[in-house]
Amino acid sequence: MKNTFEAWLPRVVVAPAFVLGFSFIYGLMVWNGVLSVTASRMLPNYDEFVGIEQYIRLWESDRWWVALKNLGIFSFLYVGGSIAIGLLLAVLLDQKVRAEGAIRTIYLYPMALSFIVTGTAWKWMLNPSLGLENLMHDLGWASFTFDWLVRGDTAIYCVVIAGIWQSAGFAMALFLAGLRGIDDSIIKAAQIDGASLPRIYWRIILPVLRPVVFSTVMVLSHLSIKSYDLVMALTAGGPGYATDVPATFMYVMSFTRGQIGLGAASATMMLAAVAAIVVPYLYSELRSKPHEH
Repeated sequence: MKNTFEAWLPRVVVAPAFVLGFSFIYGLMVWNGVLSVTASRMLPNYDEFVGIEQYIRLWESDRWWVALKNLGIFSFLYVGGSIAIGLLLAVLLDQKVRAEGAIRTIYLYPMALSFIVTGTAWKWMLNPSLGLENLMHDLGWASFTFDWLVRGDTAIYCVVIAGIWQSAGFAMALFLAGLRGIDDSIIKAAQIDGASLPRIYWRIILPVLRPVVFSTVMVLSHLSIKSYDLVMALTAGGPGYATDVPATFMYVMSFTRGQIGLGAASATMMLAAVAAIVVPYLYSELRSKPHEH
């Protein structure tokens, strides 16, 4: 009896949190899917189902296409830039530099900040009347201009800059951990054979780091899709809706424009995009585990 109680006690303790978490996460997903096939506007409307009409409206919206384009630009440059800079920093720190701990902490510090704080700080720095441009004018460089933040065709790149600044240190930490896990004898053997250090990294170390690269891409891609807070803090989707991404589009349509059904449809498309990233990753992880035993 005692053994049975001890076996079931952890399950009983964890069960309420598990049920609540499951209900709120997956239950709200189902609710969102239901809203996306209704004519809901200011409030949910369960009496009028419209099928895929909201999805048709979504894909006919020019603003949605702008949001998708911006997400593509942001994701490609944010993920690629964070990985490139993070890998470079990891390689440099892997050379056993002095004060490595302090340098690593400095590089990792931005990841401890929220995207709201990052967006607000970069908004000040990139604002032509307050930040970099104003500083250059005060220093006597009157012809210097950097007005990307207030131009519709370049504002999305300011979001990219802020995102890379925050996440490059995270990528560096992952790559550095991967580099420190490589057997030094492999590198020493390659050096004895006359291989240069750049060639060793390119031919030997980077292929070994492929799982780390894959995991980093998955995490950063997931963050790029959920970039609502960074965009809202930095540009609020402007100028106009030039820096809209699907997350900001969903919020505006659902809570500002009174188009809950349309916003739910865009949220469902975002969920599908996240699933397209996460499911293959989970499948590859679960598939590889039987081979490890």
